[in-house]
Amino acid sequence: MFFGNDRKQMREVFFTAWEKFHKGEHLEQSEQLLLDVIHRHPEYHEVVGNREKYLDKDFTPEEGGTNPFLHMSMHIAIAEQVGLDRPAGIRQAYQELAAGMGDTHAAEHEMMECLGRSLWEAQRAGQEPDEQAYLECVQKLAKDKGGRVE
Repeated sequence: MFFGNDRKQMREVFFTAWEKFHKGEHLEQSEQLLLDVIHRHPEYHEVVGNREKYLDKDFTPEEGGTNPFLHMSMHIAIAEQVGLDRPAGIRQAYQELAAGMGDTHAAEHEMMECLGRSLWEAQRAGQEPDEQAYLECVQKLAKDKGGRVE
């Protein structure tokens, strides 16, 4: 979409979208997607509204919290996957999971577990993520949560 490997650059897109929203400026389609995710996470509004404090902040597991930028980026990645149906079948699995849970946001949080595991395993192995294993993980969630994925 619009993220790179540079942490500051990635965070800047969140800060900029939030600022443009508050100034009433026109948002590009990608910025609107960011803003939708930010609005679903009021606990992160202070973060995206404070560039000076959070641009360089390290969010470590030892702190016991979640990296808000990573969390919101995973929502965006899932939205893109579902929109493109990549891997093929992810849209149906998402729809079944969301229907079974009755909540799209909660369904995305469940999918994040599969996505995070897939990314971690790929990084550890030094290879591309296994899209089929990721899809199967989400399909299993959908089935377990009351969906009809087969």
